[in-house]
Amino acid sequence: MSVEHPVDGDPSSNPEQLYETLRDEIGRVLIGNEPAIEHLTVALLTRGHVLLEGVPGVAKTTLANLFATVTGLEYNRIQMTPDILPADITGTHIYRENRGEFELQRGPVFANMVVADEINRATPKTQSALLEAMQERRVTIEGETLELPTPFMVIATQNPLEMEGVFELPEAQRDRFQFKLTIDIPDRRDERELLDRFDETPELSTDDVKQVVEVADLLAAREAVSAVYVAPKVKEYVLDLVEATRQHPDVSHGGSPRASLAFLDGAKARAAIHGREYVIPDDVKALAEPTLVHRLILSTDADLSDVTPTDVITDIVDSVEPPGADAIEPPAATVDD
Repeated sequence: MSVEHPVDGDPSSNPEQLYETLRDEIGRVLIGNEPAIEHLTVALLTRGHVLLEGVPGVAKTTLANLFATVTGLEYNRIQMTPDILPADITGTHIYRENRGEFELQRGPVFANMVVADEINRATPKTQSALLEAMQERRVTIEGETLELPTPFMVIATQNPLEMEGVFELPEAQRDRFQFKLTIDIPDRRDERELLDRFDETPELSTDDVKQVVEVADLLAAREAVSAVYVAPKVKEYVLDLVEATRQHPDVSHGGSPRASLAFLDGAKARAAIHGREYVIPDDVKALAEPTLVHRLILSTDADLSDVTPTDVITDIVDSVEPPGADAIEPPAATVDD
């Protein structure tokens, strides 16, 4: 599914309206997941991929499936297991005896949205096949290079509790994900509302939401995001934050240039879905944890002292001075244009 000519003038192609529409429709089934829905929308509008982590039962896969449904994107879900092979992801050529020729069988990665459930259960070789597709947005099957659909997004889930029979994603592969989101157990009020909702409608499921935007709307919203203004001082602020991760005493390996780009693209999308034409420091701050938490490699001393990446990120955000309000708005000519 690939659309080349977005529809102009449709309100749902406005990033702010698009996000609100997606959030409200998903909220018919799920409760208390607004931050995750916001970050998923930001990633979709900036060609990013998302890693969802959480204990069993917090609706990680349900959230991914709902997001795919309401966006109207063609999606495939892959249940990752140790015996799944790279060809099971990308596809292969199958010999058709009745025709006496090989036929290309495309794998589940050929979809607009791919939900890789429990990605850390797949072997490193299979993980690499998926992550290569994420980076290159194309796959090579027996010498034939094939482009993946547009848009293309991977949402992967993993369970942080189980350590046996899993293959932790290497640092270089985690860096391919724009964001890592932790799906927490809901607070008591949200969980009570969840009980009431399913008590009244026990059969409530992902089938109860519908597509609420068109692919053309998503692509038009992407164009609007690309036009969001980022002041030079805000770019310097992003660089200061990423540089601080490299210099922090508890970090042995900080954020890469890909982290800086994730900040830039994500902040533009967040500004757009909040109805602004320029990025403010709060956009950057809001993305600090999901952008950096999976990219930091802590020192041995930090690990022994039970320091977490979140602790480091909080320390950095608190210590790096953001630019003032007078340095972030676009020039008048930019607004007029």
